[in-house]
Amino acid sequence: MTSTPQFRDPAELAGILGVSIPPELLEQALTHRSFSYEHGGSHYERLEFLGDAILQQVITLELYERFSDLPEGDLSKRRSALVSTAALAEVARSIDLGGFLRLGNGEVSTGGHDKSSLLADVVESLIGATYLSLGQTAATELVIRLVGPLFNQSDRFGISMDHKTALQEHCDRHSMGKPVYAITSDGPDHARQFHATVTSDGVILGSGSGSSKKTAEATAAMHALAELSR
Repeated sequence: MTSTPQFRDPAELAGILGVSIPPELLEQALTHRSFSYEHGGSHYERLEFLGDAILQQVITLELYERFSDLPEGDLSKRRSALVSTAALAEVARSIDLGGFLRLGNGEVSTGGHDKSSLLADVVESLIGATYLSLGQTAATELVIRLVGPLFNQSDRFGISMDHKTALQEHCDRHSMGKPVYAITSDGPDHARQFHATVTSDGVILGSGSGSSKKTAEATAAMHALAELSR
């Protein structure tokens, strides 16, 4: 018999977010398909799809209004950074979202509560659930509350929004060795997770995870840049 993992009360999360999403919809927004496969019920993927579209729209409009002097190219780079897996995972960790995720036993055993890709997905699904239950205004306000603190962190918007390129540029400027990425993976084929470690001259600079090798490497590069900038 498959045991049911224990998770934090979704009502607590609703209080943290400041939104009154109906309990059934909130549970769906927090439920990964691995939990649905083991225990039945709906999962968050359709809500994630909706939330992603709303997130893109809100961030685009907010950037357009806040940075009236920036050209289209710079606005696009900033939007890409703000809606990236790394940024959304940071938002999720800032509200301790991991403990609320409803994951199957397999995902729990592989550290799913702190996987950047899952955390980012659920931020989007929560935005989608807010839109469905409370409307556009509430969803917009939620996005601004969650992502707003990142808007003026200029260190996220360097010469290149490609974190791997930015790390390469940093290493070149400081006469460091070329960044080298090592990749491992785990999980079932339908939900494979990749883990990247980046080193320079044999020294570990950073690590990261994601649902693709590209995402894992980009997240590792971003963490490396953050450490090097300290």
